[in-house]
Amino acid sequence: MSGLDAPEILAAYDAVRSDKDATNWLLLSYASAVGDKLVLSGTGSGGLADLATKLDDAQAQYAYVRVEYANDSESKRVKFVLVIFIGERTKVMRKARVSIESGNVKRALSHHSISVDARDKSDVDEKDIVARLRKAGGADYNGGRG
Repeated sequence: MSGLDAPEILAAYDAVRSDKDATNWLLLSYASAVGDKLVLSGTGSGGLADLATKLDDAQAQYAYVRVEYANDSESKRVKFVLVIFIGERTKVMRKARVSIESGNVKRALSHHSISVDARDKSDVDEKDIVARLRKAGGADYNGGRG
């Protein structure tokens, strides 16, 4: 898969992971209707809600997101999420190739706690993703209240 080592993608990945940068998501899209080249199509600091507005129903896209949440009044956790988005209007052949190509993306954006397969913008709901992160993290100091 080409494009994943592009300097702008690597810089965006580092920015999302950095505690000192406000950037908390990056979005990768295919450069054209055919082929496997990915390009950085956006970054932002508005979290999952902001990211959801950038997802395209006619494309397969990959997002890397920094999610911060409180376990209780004393602690805050930072986790990273990989979103594999396949819009409902994505062409059939592209959908089929994502199952193969997503492995390369997972290796390139390797530091993530969970991977979310999304088919609709509502699949990147922050409340649902935080609940999944809590489950994946093991300790839940919120008494199971999500």
